[in-house]
Amino acid sequence: MSEQLGSGWPFVGRGGSIATVRAALRSGAGAMIAGEAGVGKSRLAAQALAGLDGYEVVRVLGTETASMIPFGAFAHVLTGPPRGGENLLRWAARHLRRGEGELLVSVDDAHRLDAASAALVHYLAAGGEARVLVTVRTGGPLPAPVAALWKDELLTRVELPPLGRDEVGQVLVGALGGEVAEGTVRHLAAVTGGNVLYLREVVHAGRTSGCLAESGGEWRWRGELSMTTRLRELVGARIGHLDQDEREVLELVAYGEPVGAELLVALTSPRAVERVEARGLVTVAGDGRREQVRLGHPLYGEVVRGDCGTLRARRRLRTLAEALEAGGLRRREDELRAAVWRLDSGSAAAPELLLSAAGLAWARRDPRLAARLARAAIEAGAGVAAVALLGQVLMVLGDQDAALVALRQAARTAVTEGERAQHAFSLGMNLAWAGADAEACRVLDLAAGSLTDPAWRQEAHVYQGVAHFFAGRLTGAADALARARACGPATVRGAAHAAALESWTDAYSGRTESALAVAGRALAGRDDWDDDAPHALPTLLDARCAAQVFSGRLDAAARTAAEGTETAAAELSVSGFGAYRAMVGRLRGDAAGAARWARQDAARLPPGTPYRGRCLAELAHARALLGETAAARAALAEAEGPASRWAFTRQPVLQAAVWVTASAGDLEQAVSLCLTAAGLAERHEQFGHLMFALHDLVRLGAPALAARRLAALAERVDGPLAGLFARHARAAGDPAELRDVAAEFERLGLILYAAEALAQESAAHRRDGRGTLARGAQTRAWALARRCPGVSTPALVELATPELTPRQREIVKLAAAGLTNRQIADRLTLSTRTAANHLQAAYEKLGVNDRTQVGRLLAAL
Repeated sequence: MSEQLGSGWPFVGRGGSIATVRAALRSGAGAMIAGEAGVGKSRLAAQALAGLDGYEVVRVLGTETASMIPFGAFAHVLTGPPRGGENLLRWAARHLRRGEGELLVSVDDAHRLDAASAALVHYLAAGGEARVLVTVRTGGPLPAPVAALWKDELLTRVELPPLGRDEVGQVLVGALGGEVAEGTVRHLAAVTGGNVLYLREVVHAGRTSGCLAESGGEWRWRGELSMTTRLRELVGARIGHLDQDEREVLELVAYGEPVGAELLVALTSPRAVERVEARGLVTVAGDGRREQVRLGHPLYGEVVRGDCGTLRARRRLRTLAEALEAGGLRRREDELRAAVWRLDSGSAAAPELLLSAAGLAWARRDPRLAARLARAAIEAGAGVAAVALLGQVLMVLGDQDAALVALRQAARTAVTEGERAQHAFSLGMNLAWAGADAEACRVLDLAAGSLTDPAWRQEAHVYQGVAHFFAGRLTGAADALARARACGPATVRGAAHAAALESWTDAYSGRTESALAVAGRALAGRDDWDDDAPHALPTLLDARCAAQVFSGRLDAAARTAAEGTETAAAELSVSGFGAYRAMVGRLRGDAAGAARWARQDAARLPPGTPYRGRCLAELAHARALLGETAAARAALAEAEGPASRWAFTRQPVLQAAVWVTASAGDLEQAVSLCLTAAGLAERHEQFGHLMFALHDLVRLGAPALAARRLAALAERVDGPLAGLFARHARAAGDPAELRDVAAEFERLGLILYAAEALAQESAAHRRDGRGTLARGAQTRAWALARRCPGVSTPALVELATPELTPRQREIVKLAAAGLTNRQIADRLTLSTRTAANHLQAAYEKLGVNDRTQVGRLLAAL
């Protein structure tokens, strides 16, 4: 549900709570809404009351000022004095009744009631004098009569938690009036903890500072959080007064969270730690053998840190680092935290500590922190190993030019075999990433031939395989993997990287079942290798997603893509999972959703990276299906450069170009581009992409060009899709087979393909003179086409314009795209008069008069 109330902000995600409150008011004494400050208790109470009729409602607000006066909260309705000797509670209850309806008393902030008002509320509920609705803040004391309302089960207690991330997204969309980037929703949900009051203030602060702005049709947050005066005052009021010991506790937690409870107690006062925990300012939770202390809300840290000067902040950080180091850095993450604290405090840190911390930050998929720590390690004298790590990190941040400069400068300082290996791997991968295939192979071949340690040599072969994969030599990648395994037992890191390469190669070559099995086994053991093989996780998820799409497992692919997006939330350019989410949406017929996913991920990824190009290609594809030809062309032009570096990211660009061209009405050129895409996919052994490229020929009305190749492909690509695509190609002109193919597409969730197959069935019946059967197939096709809103393809255009000949349909499509008669004639090698005659005949059949009306007809698909 989503309703506007009071402040104008959407009221969402509370449907169940509203229903519970209303049911309690109708059937019982009433309800108590309990929750933290700012979660929306007052809004929920007001919304619940708005849906009730037949009650005489008295509204009361508990305040600190009124709490000093007996019946202070009810002063506005208790106007007459009591009769002599009359019970005060009975007198008050009598005065509350002013009409004929049943009395309903709504008390906001009942935790602030004075003793007399609290007793009156309890009296009303216990004696059945009125229905009662109260809101109270959790985490603090309640007046005894108010607490008794739910302890004695007089009222139904409704706990109101903070909003979840999806609900925060709904609120933001309603409040901002447009789409909000998924990363922005995730960020604001984390920063505000789902607190509606804080969310509103943070959004206001973001819009005021420019951090939250609309770009490309969606709202996106960029930059650091800006605390407005009002937001600081709100959070500061919640924190309340702190004595010196309590402030020290909060400052240490604000700079170091999570902080071990034992460490925090040793650095401060045990009683102060207990006091701030009792006030909800910090929370304590178990983490293995440790108890970790965190702030009670993310915004507390912003306020506490904002009150610290530079020198005090450095002192707190230095204190934390020294205390953690004195304890022996027993966990790996202790090294990371100590190094960051040292760096932020300006105190010296050992180069070994900085290098180890940089590696761990990279393993935790925080590339910006990893780059910062690696640079500090280089300055501290960590050597080639730090440069090699920095090179890998800069690569995935999209800055391979800087990585290559740093690596080439450090080449002569690589002395030991380990240094030479790490340097070669980082340099080779950066070259492959940049598309310098020949040089990358030379670097990695030299490393594989010169390294003597089996573990290093094994890893060199794996990186050779990755370079072959990028270049579209999948057989070469498989051969390199075999050489790696021949080196002997793999290290944990080597096994993870080998599994990633194997699953990647299998997925794109069509061995989807093997890819899923390999990826599944590797991901099941993720805890063993995650810290040592940062590249493995996004690669395994990419391989799993590709295998799921190529084998027709759309639901599973959507889940994996969502997991990949979460994993790559730190702006890793080795992701682009929005492209898979877009592809799944497109196949399901949700082209608008596909465009949204692709656009959001493209905006998040660094410019110039192949994965961003893949997202832009999917954006172009989706917009082409929606008939947004100009926008599709623009997205395609932006995608072509970066995505063309690698074979597997180039294929989506080639296939998008097919549909951009078809959207413009040039089906002949679209078929030609489709054949080009299929040819390159076959040359680069991208058999999953080849399958889709060949099937596009069937969808474009040229099944004869694909039937034989699809039949052969069905023997080498796992899963039902290749065989189903081959059946679709063979079914041309066979209505019964087309209907069966459509049913199987629908079962697999490929709704767009199912609608097109039924449209082709209708056309086949019509060509054979079976009008009744044609109309039945047309009805079924329209039912599926409605599940593909806004999508226009040649088969669906034919469904809407069955009266036209193929040539007339082609000319109408070009006219709707804005071409003049002369431009149409030039495009189709016709005379201008012939083009005009075809167009006029089409107008008469369709009952329209001009290009504008034709465009509206096609847009209505």
